[in-house]
Amino acid sequence: MATVLTTVLLLSWGGVVTSIGAGMAFPDWPTSLGSYNLINPVEGWWEVPAYLAEHGHRLIASLVGMLTVALAAWTWWEDPRAWMRKLAFGAVALVVVQGILGGLRVLWVSIDLAMVHACVAQLFFAVLVAMTLFVTDTWRTRGGVLPSTGTATRLRRWSYAAAITIYLQIVLGAMLRHPGAGMSGGYTALHVTGAFVVVGAVLGVLVLAEKHFDAVPAIRRTAWVLTGAMGLQFALGLASLLLTLYEPAGQGGVLAYVVLTVAHLVVGALLLGTSVVMALLVSRQRPRATSQETRDRSSTKRSEPALAGMES
Repeated sequence: MATVLTTVLLLSWGGVVTSIGAGMAFPDWPTSLGSYNLINPVEGWWEVPAYLAEHGHRLIASLVGMLTVALAAWTWWEDPRAWMRKLAFGAVALVVVQGILGGLRVLWVSIDLAMVHACVAQLFFAVLVAMTLFVTDTWRTRGGVLPSTGTATRLRRWSYAAAITIYLQIVLGAMLRHPGAGMSGGYTALHVTGAFVVVGAVLGVLVLAEKHFDAVPAIRRTAWVLTGAMGLQFALGLASLLLTLYEPAGQGGVLAYVVLTVAHLVVGALLLGTSVVMALLVSRQRPRATSQETRDRSSTKRSEPALAGMES
């Protein structure tokens, strides 16, 4: 959870970097203006907004990397589940790739890599959220396991669809936010259309969970959190779009633009994380009874009347 929260801070800081156009404040990597001093590359760097945004992003990214390595080592030492250990080292590989992408974006002055960097960041966040779920009591005690029914299958499909469409929306959002794609009519229309698709998918999940699985609290709670995050994200997206279409005027307008776009990015990450939790929870189902267990239950039912007659 500590690594997840630090990653939320990193995503927020990265959103600020993009919003104020500070991605190339330090045009070199892994050095910062030729300095290998990670803490203080330039005297008074924190007093320059662009330097504070970009180098602060690098510092928090380094912290997230160290936390991820520590988490992987701890998981390998403590967790007996082999797949969980592999997932932990997969998170390390992903954070390394993410760091390299960020560095190459600077060295190659590539807007395309900046967009890829933003999308991989969300995948990394989703992996951390999944790892957090896997060590909770809800997962270990199989508290959210669904029965093997047709309704459960429909909920599973709707949950998968919601997670996929939310991530595709994040990809489209990255294409809109980074200079080069800009506010083109095609991307904007596609992103707005995708927002309504996400709303439909999330509402489908909520209706199924609320109507048919009120006896599974973990599923219902997650569905409501997912719906609440979706509503907030839709409102933030609409406000960000309106503010972007009408160029911010003055310092107050620029500040509002930065706050709204960064909030939209962060809530989008939380929405993705919640959809991943929902998809993982509904992916498990109760094992079907074996033929021997079915025969045992049948023989037990047949013997009950005979026992009742003997007692009477």
